[in-house]
Order: sequence, then C-alpha cells, then structure tokens
Amino acid sequence: MEINLGKLAFDIDFHPSDNLVATGLIDGDLHLYRYSPDNTSSDPVRVLEIHAHTESCRAARFINGGRALLTCSPDFSILATDVETGSTIARLDNAHEAAINRLINLTESTVASGDDDGCIKVWDTRDRSCCNSFEVHEDYISDITFASDAMKLLATSGDGTLSVSSLRRNKVQAQSEFSEDELLSLVLMKNGRKVVCGSQTGILMLYSWGCFKDCSDRFVDLSSNSIDTMLKLDEDRIITGSENGMINLVGILPNIIIQPIAEHSEYPVERLAFSHDRKFLGSIGHDQMLKLWDLDNIIQGSRSTTQRNENEVVDNDVDSDDDDEMDVDHNPSKSTKGKKSKNASNEHAVGDSNNFFADL
Repeated sequence: MEINLGKLAFDIDFHPSDNLVATGLIDGDLHLYRYSPDNTSSDPVRVLEIHAHTESCRAARFINGGRALLTCSPDFSILATDVETGSTIARLDNAHEAAINRLINLTESTVASGDDDGCIKVWDTRDRSCCNSFEVHEDYISDITFASDAMKLLATSGDGTLSVSSLRRNKVQAQSEFSEDELLSLVLMKNGRKVVCGSQTGILMLYSWGCFKDCSDRFVDLSSNSIDTMLKLDEDRIITGSENGMINLVGILPNIIIQPIAEHSEYPVERLAFSHDRKFLGSIGHDQMLKLWDLDNIIQGSRSTTQRNENEVVDNDVDSDDDDEMDVDHNPSKSTKGKKSKNASNEHAVGDSNNFFADL
C-alpha cells in the first residue's frame, strides 16, 4: 500500500492499537490515514488533515493510548491534537530555545523532545511540566531511544557522539568520544547489551553497554550512503533506511547484510515504523511517498542465514553490573565538523512551559 503525499514527510508513527498511521509534512501539516489490515491492494484513506505548525512538522507521536497526537516543529512549538476530532488539546509555543526535531514516548506519562542545539527535555504529563533538561550535545539531536529497565535516555547527534542520560539521577552519565561521522540513528540490541548507531558515511558503530567511550565494533560493509533511520526487528536483526533509498535487513553480531527488502526509488529514506501488530513496515522518503509494506512478505526467506553464538557475544562484551559506573565524559573535545543545517531560526523568546499538559 502506498500514497503520494505530494510533499516531503519528516516522520511517521502508527497508532498503538488501531489501524491508523500519522505523518508530519514539510509545510507544517499533520495527516492521519486509516489503512486496511487485510486488503493490501487498497490504499490508505486520509481521515484527518490539520495545519499543525507554521513551519515543518518534524516529528509526530501518538500519546495517551492513541487518543492524542503530539507534534513538534522548528517554530519551537509542541502541539497536542485530539485524534478523533482534530481539535487542539494543548499547545506550547516556546518549548525549546531551538528548532525541535525529535519526539519519543518514554512511559505512559512521559515523553522526551530533542532540538537542533543538542538539548533534550523530558515532559511529565502527570505533573504537567518539563521535569528535566539535558544540555548534552553541541549539535542537533538526530535520534533518541529509551532503555526502560535502566531508566536512561540514549541520544545521537550531529556532533558525532552518543550520550546516555539518567532519568533517576537527572544527569548525563556518559558520552562517547567524538566520531568523524555525524551519528544519525540508533537502536538497542542483544537484550540491551549493544547500542548500534548509524552514521553519515554508512558505517554502523556498535557500543557495549557501560563502555560508551569508544565503539567496540564497526560494520563498514553495509552502505556508502548515510544510515538515516533504523528499526529493531528482533535482538539479532535490524531494518535500516539509507540515503540511496534502500531498506535493508541487517544482522548484528555476526554483522551481515541479510538482504535488501524494499526501496524508495533512489530517494533518501526519512523514517521507518512498525504497525501496532507488526504486520506492516511503514516508510517515508524524499520521493514524497508513504509506503506500507507487508512485513512477512518482504522478509520471507530471510530468517538468519548465519550461525549465532550468543555465548561468545556475552564473553566479548565488557559490561558493568553497576549502571552508575558508566564512563562519564565531563569535558569532551570539541567537534570540528560543521553543523548539518535544519534551517531553523533561534529568534523566538522562551516562554513558561510548565502548564503545557494541563489539559491532557
């Protein structure tokens, strides 16, 4: 299934229990589509279209059990929209001091947002406030993931580093050494023992949990194009989306390209997402297309083609049982790379954001 959006899309997210998919567009619009779970020849039907932001809608996430959609923008605003009616629930016009480009759900009552200046904010919907802010990176936040067991936020940035921030201790606990590459995407693998980061040059960098100063392995044979987005299929396989339009199924430890599974006609792949039942893989690309791929069909016959030796992986990891003993880089060296521009303006004043979730 596919639909021509007619505009560049920046993000995609599936409803947690219904057959709905949302996407945020470059003109600030938010679209919501209903798709058929059985008839793959039927294109999704648009059920909601709102002009959410004055600038591009960079991220979209379902929250509150799918009852609301949260979006963000370079106009510094975060908007909560009612999924049923399309009406505004709450709006914060000055959520960050810089353009906001990432949103992620943490728990049932918390979300995190990241901006172009490297700041991550955590929002508590119960307290209706911004409960923490991490000024960790020197460039834009490219991706965020959440290690729920350890209550830690992991983020990658255009400054070429990976960071780990503790929500329990309210501080940055670790930051990697600067890489020559911008880090664009990340996933947790091997039951949390490995962190995989996609880079601008197409190299996958693997970090062992608790040893974040430098990567423990590098997969250099995947692509010469940037790895802009990744999804974990299971503990041994990830799905990657690249600048050349290819969507690949990749094995991790052993590192192997299992097979290409889909493409966006040589246009960069912007984001990937799974449907709530994992029946579909959703993708958006610079070809302005939203595509829903039948996941079973595209990965059929690709069950791991290599022998797995998990005991060897564990033995080779230098893991720490004490999550408070992770390396902390208090004075990281400055990156010499230029920033990847997000065309954002920083002229807006910062307002009081503590009552944003008052109506949620």
